[in-house]
Formats: sequence, C-alpha cells, structure tokens
Amino acid sequence: MTGPAPGVPRLPGRPARARREAGNPFADAGGEHYDAVRPSYPAEAVAWVLEGLGQGLDLGLDVVEVGAGTGLFTRSLTALPVERVRSVTAVEPAASMREVLKREVAAPSDGRVHAVPGTAEATGLPEASADVVVAAQAWHWVEPAAGSAEAARVLRPGGRLVAVWNQLDTSVPWVHRLTRIMHAGDVHAARPELRRFAAPFGAEEHARWTWTLEQTPVDLHGLMASRAYWLRASETTRAKMSANLDWYLHEHLGHGPDEAIVVPYVSVAWRASCRSG
Repeated sequence: MTGPAPGVPRLPGRPARARREAGNPFADAGGEHYDAVRPSYPAEAVAWVLEGLGQGLDLGLDVVEVGAGTGLFTRSLTALPVERVRSVTAVEPAASMREVLKREVAAPSDGRVHAVPGTAEATGLPEASADVVVAAQAWHWVEPAAGSAEAARVLRPGGRLVAVWNQLDTSVPWVHRLTRIMHAGDVHAARPELRRFAAPFGAEEHARWTWTLEQTPVDLHGLMASRAYWLRASETTRAKMSANLDWYLHEHLGHGPDEAIVVPYVSVAWRASCRSG
C-alpha cells in the first residue's frame, strides 16, 4: 500500500501522483508561452538556496535543477559568477519546455548549463554529483518519498535539497479572489507548517519574500493561460474563465484595458540537508 511519505502530510488539493496520472499538461503546451508570461525569482531567494554552501571550495557549486521548465530559475543561477555556481544540470521531462531551455539558456552558457530529459524521481544522473538539488515551481508535481530519495542519491555529503515557488500573494484579498478565478494553486502552496521532503532529509528551514510586479490585464490573461487547469480545460471552460477574469479586472476592480496593475507576489522556499547516519 502506498501513500504520502511518513512525516510529509498530503498537501491540500490533488496529490502529486494524481496530477501526474492525469497527464503532464505542459508536455504538449507551448514552452514559448510559459517562458514569456511566468515571472522570474527575487535575487534574495536565489541567494538563500545556496546560502552557507561552498565555503572552501576552489570551484563553484554544481547544481541540479529538477523540473527546470524553460529555465526561469536556471537563468537566475547562471547570473551568479562561475566561482559561485560552476554548473547547472537542468532536468526537464517536457520536450516543449526543454527546447526553450536549450535554446535560451543552455546554448548561450558555453557548457555551464546542460539540459537533459528526466524527472525528479529519476534524473538519470550519477551518484554524488551535485552540491544542491533544487526544484523551482515544480516540487508539487513530485512524489516526496521518491523525489527525496533520488535527491539524496545525487547529492554529495553535506548537500542540500531545496524547493522554491513564486506565488500570487493570497494574503491580499483581491489577489486571493484573482487566484480563484484563475484556478491557481497559489491559495494552498505557501503553508509553512507542512513538510515538503521525506527521508533521509531532516529538519526543514522555511523562508519567504514579498515583492510586486506590474502586469496588464493582457499579462494576467496570459498568466492564467499558462496554468495546468487552463491547459486541461475545454474551450467552453476557457471562455468562461476569460469572461470571469475580464469582469473582475475591468468591471469589479475598474482597471483599464492597458493599465499597469501592481500585483503582489510572494516567493516561498524550503531547504533541508540529509540526516547523517
């Protein structure tokens, strides 16, 4: 009998296995659209992922990024000097995402970034080959027990597993309603009291950063159309979602068609090291 890993409560909503069995909505979706509409990550969050690692190393850290998508977080890693991040192996199962990642991030990196097929549960990478395994906007697709075991296999002694998400800040009432209209998972994913990882990882540290981004109604429609719910929805459902979002932004909130709206975001992250012994 299978279930959530011990000590890792099932998150609200559909568990990772159910999401995966329903099919990867990004497998056939345009990676170009996702790359164009999803926001990047605050520099403070990227620094926290690596904080305290690499002291005394002659070279930078070797990072494995699982569920790398089109490379939004990968870009943030490679914006750091090579003395801090020596290499990034970006593991992504969806070909449409990986194509953008290869063209826009891996190819210009002069060999610093390698984009490879695989999943968090089965990366296909050598044992003890990384200092950090990070999932950005991806760990909710992962089975915690299998993903944690694979991360532990890939990590060197003293290595770290990290999960990071960008979320619309649902503590702001109008944004909370926006996520409901978009059928976004942001309502649940930022709960700090729930563990993210399984054995052999120990105590988890949690951090969060608030920030804002100016987005137009067109941007927000594009963001909605990059969500898994939209990608799986029928044309009828999509039309209703679009009409609801138009009503909310223009009639209810009173924003103009081209108005720049200051949208509150929060980035949340968890990190842990392997337990010794």
